[in-house]
Amino acid sequence: MGLGKSAIYIACSVLLFLTQGLGMNLALANLTQLQGSLSATSVEAAWLSAAYMAPNVSLSAALVKIRAQYGLRRFAEIGIVGFVFVSLLNVFVSDLHSAIVVRFISGIAAAPMSTLGFLYMLEAFPPARKLTVGLALALTCTTLAAPITRLISPELIEYGQWHGLYTLEMALALIALPIIYLLPLTPVPHGKVIQRTDIVSYLLLAAGFGCIAIVLTMGRLYWWFEASWLGVLLATSVVILTAFVLIELNRELPLIDVRWLASREILHFATVLLIFRLVASEQSAIATNFYQLLGLQYDQLATLYWIILAASVGGGLLCAALMQPGYADAVHVLALTLLAAGAYMDSHATSLTRPEQMYLSQALVAAGTALFLPPAMARGFRSALAKGPSYIVSFIVVFLFTQSIGGLMGSAAFGTFVTVREKFHANILADEIIATNPLVSQRLAQLSGAYAKAIGDKALLNGEGVALLGQTVTREANILAYNDAFLLTAILALCALVVLIIHIALNWLTARNLPAAAATTS
Repeated sequence: MGLGKSAIYIACSVLLFLTQGLGMNLALANLTQLQGSLSATSVEAAWLSAAYMAPNVSLSAALVKIRAQYGLRRFAEIGIVGFVFVSLLNVFVSDLHSAIVVRFISGIAAAPMSTLGFLYMLEAFPPARKLTVGLALALTCTTLAAPITRLISPELIEYGQWHGLYTLEMALALIALPIIYLLPLTPVPHGKVIQRTDIVSYLLLAAGFGCIAIVLTMGRLYWWFEASWLGVLLATSVVILTAFVLIELNRELPLIDVRWLASREILHFATVLLIFRLVASEQSAIATNFYQLLGLQYDQLATLYWIILAASVGGGLLCAALMQPGYADAVHVLALTLLAAGAYMDSHATSLTRPEQMYLSQALVAAGTALFLPPAMARGFRSALAKGPSYIVSFIVVFLFTQSIGGLMGSAAFGTFVTVREKFHANILADEIIATNPLVSQRLAQLSGAYAKAIGDKALLNGEGVALLGQTVTREANILAYNDAFLLTAILALCALVVLIIHIALNWLTARNLPAAAATTS
């Protein structure tokens, strides 16, 4: 393939990733701004995210076999037509209920788009570079939509709230539609691979993963032990997934090889990806909410998001240059070092912290996130290919679980951690506020003095000062809680780095001792 045609395929891949990524992130990043136009509370608006993720977290596993049976071309054409149709449905959204229905359908329609993005990126490279440069660039593209969403959201919200946001998605989908038909993928052999039991197995997998996605998305908002339906939903997911495992263990040609997933190698691989996803949640689940706590709007954060975008691209390009089997461990060491350093720098934030103080730290986190995933995924994909094509679906399930469900776990875990730590710090700060303390009295007088001209009653004026001081205490407790979350992320990354270095050292010692042992034996 010529250089010009490769560039066209890469550009098409970027467009498909942005189309899918913006569709997923536009509502998620603007839930607060959308509440008014949808007449919803903050908790009700969060159902938009749950409705999207419930079907999306598992659908790619089914698409592997669908693509193998019906061919790439038909898969691509039907996938893009479905996405265009669903994007048009956003025009008819008028309230929360219709928005939730459309988001659920969007979660289904978006799954083929990310798959097509990967396929078009890999198409641009020769076979020797598909799992190195191609895979690194494809995974880099998956990180671009989040910062771009926050850069363009203010103008879109001002243009037309929900309809303004998704008019862009519809435009991108319509641009991608003719590209899919004019720029075909290389056909691959296909045949009848879908069995009737596959349908039952997938429905069980989708229902189980969907229940988990809803619990992880909504659990922190309804609080884990307060809403009984969360426990019922979680128990239901356990029962459904247990039935799925029992069916798959007794099939001659299972949809997913559960025994292989339970092997030591795959469990190690899944653990590595899950820890990475938790650490990488620092930027999406902690930093973004911290900015909202400080009252910063997207237009005030524009430069920061440009830096994050540039660092993600730079990290991805560096990873593509280092994507050789011998460099995988070194890339992971560098990635975890960057993640740990960035999170630790963020753990010293105060109420006076502004985006300028987080430029370097967030750039380190973005670069580390872009560096880590491609080598790990390439290693796992080669392991699955070595076992046979049928194991690719099993590998996709591992990858999806650690990234999709892992991302939700990161948001839920850190969100819960921040809430708990905020209560802890608030209690400590409240215990230190004593009315007889001269510093406290002085602060109360300063806060209430701002209303002295409007409120003549001294008791009411003092009450206003106490209320304002309480708000200040709550804000400071939240900032301390976010600092704890940043520090926890740094500790997790550092622990993972130490374990990785020990693992590399043991492998080196084993490889060094093998020739000596062989020489002694001979």
